Amino acid sequence: MSLHLWWLFVATVFVVSAIPGPNMLLVMTHGARHGLERSTATMAGCLTALVIMLSVSAAGLGVFLEAWPRLFDTLRLIGAAYLVWLGVKSWRAKAGAIDVRDETGGAHAFRPFTLFRNGFLVASSNPKAILFAAALLPQFIDASRPVLPQFAVLVSTFAVIEVSWYAVYAGLGARIGDKLKSASVAQAFNRLTGGVFVGFGAMMALVRH
Repeated sequence: MSLHLWWLFVATVFVVSAIPGPNMLLVMTHGARHGLERSTATMAGCLTALVIMLSVSAAGLGVFLEAWPRLFDTLRLIGAAYLVWLGVKSWRAKAGAIDVRDETGGAHAFRPFTLFRNGFLVASSNPKAILFAAALLPQFIDASRPVLPQFAVLVSTFAVIEVSWYAVYAGLGARIGDKLKSASVAQAFNRLTGGVFVGFGAMMALVRH
């Protein structure tokens, strides 16, 4: 691909990635609860899921989902239900809970694998990302040149931009982390993030592709 086309891809992904969504909300929440350093596990989980989805879209799964709308709807509803479940858990969490995303509310909340898993599940909960990637990536591929190297450049570029925005959101969360030591503020934070997650899940369930 040409340098001009690559810069166009950079600008597109930069704007799209900046838009707040479930991934960014989770990263910011974990940044507030656990600090910037620990939330890197959450970022890794989100990014791993997105890179996998980009890869399967390149393999043609996006076309497959378009051809089988029932499968797409099933995956979409499962993802929506997971986001709603996260929202309910956050809403009902006690003000002093260690992690609004942890099922047990115990010491495991700080384990990197738990944060990684939560990030991976949230990022992979929306099958529309596969369709989005299937529609976006071909626009920046030069068919007259080898496709695989171009795909590797696009995915690597996407990963760098996405992680940069994760760091911004996690940093914002870390800045408000100290305020969560107040029980009333922590409860308000839990209910706000819980309500937003439920909202994301409802939109995912109701909006058709």
